Amino acid sequence: MIYREAEIKDITQIQVVRHAVKENRLSDPSLVPDKDVEEYITNRGKGWVCEFEKKIIGFAIVDLIANNVWALFIDPVYEAKGIGKKLHRMMMDWYFVHTREKIWLGTEPHSRAEKFYRLQGWTEVGKHGKGEIKFEMSFETWSDFSV
Repeated sequence: MIYREAEIKDITQIQVVRHAVKENRLSDPSLVPDKDVEEYITNRGKGWVCEFEKKIIGFAIVDLIANNVWALFIDPVYEAKGIGKKLHRMMMDWYFVHTREKIWLGTEPHSRAEKFYRLQGWTEVGKHGKGEIKFEMSFETWSDFSV
């Protein structure tokens, strides 16, 4: 498996992974057009992908402007293999090199993602959007957790 920074040429495959997930599904796939993905990986923050046999099987994108995890998704066929954890670590390490601002994310309650983020040291701070759980992570917590 190859882990690397996301590039514009990866957007089509990133979208395939995003639409393949079984949890945290988009109610309307047109809500996240390719131009938004490009904006997030080139201007607002950065993205990373995991590639296996020339196919993207997972990705993570962080937003330095809104200080949030914009996306972290793994193709369901490749879940529970450590890919999300590795992408998460790369994303968080990069984020905290560039800012010490607290970071947040929202995810579906009672999902595998909720459990994943709790195991990675995130703290639940309330609700976000349409009933999602809002989590936060401080630089200090990440520094302690990532050692």
